Amino acid sequence: MSGNTITSIIAEAAEAAEAAEAAEAAEAAEGSALPGPSLALGRAARELDLRRGELDLAAQLGYVRTIPDEGGRCRRVTREEIDRVRSEEGFPEGLRGRVKAVGTRDGAALMDVTPGRFTRFARLGLVVPVKWYLNRYRAVVWLYLAEELKQFAAGRENARLLTGRTPEGLRDQLDAGLDLRPRNWRGRHLGLQLRQTDDPWAKAAVLASLLDPMQVAEIVQDPCERARLTRLRPAQAVPGPPDSPAARIAARITTAGDPDEIGWLRADLGQALIEARRHRPAPRPSPRVPDEHTPETGSIPGAVDEPLTLAGTPVAREATALPATAATRQAPPGRQEPTRLVGMFGWLRRGTHDRRDAGRRTHVPSALQLAEQSLLDDRDEQAPLKVVDAPSGETTATHRDR
Repeated sequence: MSGNTITSIIAEAAEAAEAAEAAEAAEAAEGSALPGPSLALGRAARELDLRRGELDLAAQLGYVRTIPDEGGRCRRVTREEIDRVRSEEGFPEGLRGRVKAVGTRDGAALMDVTPGRFTRFARLGLVVPVKWYLNRYRAVVWLYLAEELKQFAAGRENARLLTGRTPEGLRDQLDAGLDLRPRNWRGRHLGLQLRQTDDPWAKAAVLASLLDPMQVAEIVQDPCERARLTRLRPAQAVPGPPDSPAARIAARITTAGDPDEIGWLRADLGQALIEARRHRPAPRPSPRVPDEHTPETGSIPGAVDEPLTLAGTPVAREATALPATAATRQAPPGRQEPTRLVGMFGWLRRGTHDRRDAGRRTHVPSALQLAEQSLLDDRDEQAPLKVVDAPSGETTATHRDR
């Protein structure tokens, strides 16, 4: 791929991103204002006696309703919603209990099973994680809703799984390396994210966030649409730079890997794009107007495109016929080349003295002279000197000693 092609692709992507940002800013400006005073999530968490992570989970589960801010990227909580949640019976213990998330050891204690058996339940998909994070050793820690674990342990149909041996069919799946925790988290995360927005483009961005970028590029071939999906993509809090080991682990969790999962995500993304395009086309960069005062690349200042006529004789622009070696010659260090005119003015000034170089006569040579001059030194242009032999009176013409 040539350098010009790569530069054009980068410029096209940058223009698409700028157009998406400008369009979203315009939509936020002309959209409806926030319904009354609202608070940021950090301040709202203090008002509701919750940790920030608990409030985020409560918003995803629908226990606390949030609204987008003016830019559409962050969420806020209105004062009316805070008053409604605070007026509920059992606040704040009831809300805090519904959003409590526990790990493997605490979850096993709630279900009265060993941590190993609880891990097998999770790998088989019997319990679904709601969150995850990486600890200091870059190990994945899965979190589960305590309320759901209590409901699973209380179900009669699950009593035989809590005690005794695991059924043979389930043991075979575990021996084959089955682990449904990442896929079940992606499915749950997808539903929680889609619940928080009504914008078709934002819904398509949520679907695209679970696919590999190459998969998205095959479905969304328009760079402007890809830029919009990238801007609306839900953010994932992953520590470290993009190429760090933690980021690679997070990519394996947040990116669909099973063929059937990739298939239905691609189908849903294609349908979401159809609805988004019908709702509102993706913004596109405005066409650039070329500057009339800026000369194009390769043009010569002062030159004209039309042939000139001098005393009834057409005179073509001589600068275009000059060889590249002669046209690109530069003056040696410490010597200032006089400014030479091209075109009609160069013809008119042929044979005149150059005022900027006293004592030198400059003229515009023809193309043939310039081609020959590139092989000669400046001193070769001077007339030969006559040497007179005083005794014999004979004269000979020789070149000046170099």
